[in-house]
Amino acid sequence: MSEPRVLVVHNRYRLAGGEERAVELQLAALRAARVTHASLQRDSGEATRFRAASALLRGGDRPDDVTAAARELRATVVHVHNMNPLFGPRALEAARASGAGVVLHLHNFRLFCSIAVAFRDGDTCFRCRRRFTLPGLAFNCRGSLPESAAYTAGLALHQPAVMRAVDRFVTPSRFAAEQLVRLGVPGERLDVIPNYVPDGTPSDPGTGTYALFAGRLSTEKGPAIAIEAAARSGVPLRVAGDGPLRGELRALATRTGAPVELLGRVSSGDAADLIASAAMVVVPSVGPDVMPFAALEAMAAGVPVVASLTGSLPEILGEDRCVPRRDPDALAAAMTRLWGDPALRRAEGDALRALSRRRHSAERYTRDLLALYGRVQTQA
Repeated sequence: MSEPRVLVVHNRYRLAGGEERAVELQLAALRAARVTHASLQRDSGEATRFRAASALLRGGDRPDDVTAAARELRATVVHVHNMNPLFGPRALEAARASGAGVVLHLHNFRLFCSIAVAFRDGDTCFRCRRRFTLPGLAFNCRGSLPESAAYTAGLALHQPAVMRAVDRFVTPSRFAAEQLVRLGVPGERLDVIPNYVPDGTPSDPGTGTYALFAGRLSTEKGPAIAIEAAARSGVPLRVAGDGPLRGELRALATRTGAPVELLGRVSSGDAADLIASAAMVVVPSVGPDVMPFAALEAMAAGVPVVASLTGSLPEILGEDRCVPRRDPDALAAAMTRLWGDPALRRAEGDALRALSRRRHSAERYTRDLLALYGRVQTQA
């Protein structure tokens, strides 16, 4: 079988997040493995709302760009991450028509859910499944009826084309795979390849001086629970990130007297420094996290993690490192236990670093990815 030649396609989000990090790391892994590859990306931040909605309804813009890039590379595999709204299913069809095998990487539930995170009204929501996306319009999940109409109609209209064009689907966790099959992804064409993080210099959480929350300041990520737990435990908390709850969280910290520092959005380098100096990282999600990098980055640095018993977090960390979701008292108790025992923090950090090396190494990721490409090339 010939060596793979891979075109990576990604529609960047208006606000960069974990999926952008996953794409960057995939490209780094391909470079390290000396796999011939190229990248074709578009940015939703450069498109007007009208253009994004119309592209979604049409099934994407300018599929000939994908055809040209695939042919120039002589791609044997086109690996697509987020396709909506600017690439869309027409990009998948163009990739397939070029003779390449097609992989669609599902980092979230956007194939069915108009807001991708499967979370609304403060709780997990899997009402939309297969081509039944009407709940997304009925509940106005995007906060704008025209946008909700465009997304729900576009997802339902073009879903058959997606299923025809894709050779293999891939997602980062078993949890996500199980949910995606229930929603309509063919299980026989779905692979699980966990994300990886680079193996860096281990930190010493025994000397850490704060707990860290790093992520989007939105309800499903649970930042309010982290602040309430800090207030009850007295453990200093730094919050790195931005989002719609910023003002509410500042008010909550003031009202509860929590020892909290809101840092706003930080660069990836600053985030790594914050993790390295932390006593622990908290991931108090209440939504169905697919595979949060906040947990993976902490594990790789050898920093203890306390997380919620939700989504993929028990799968990543083990249930004994998770507390019931929406329970600031349980989170506070776990934080207090770690805060008062530097030796325990070091032991936990060492255990998680070893787990990261086994499950989330670049070597394991690259091996699994190349095996996937081999299967795709056989099918194509």
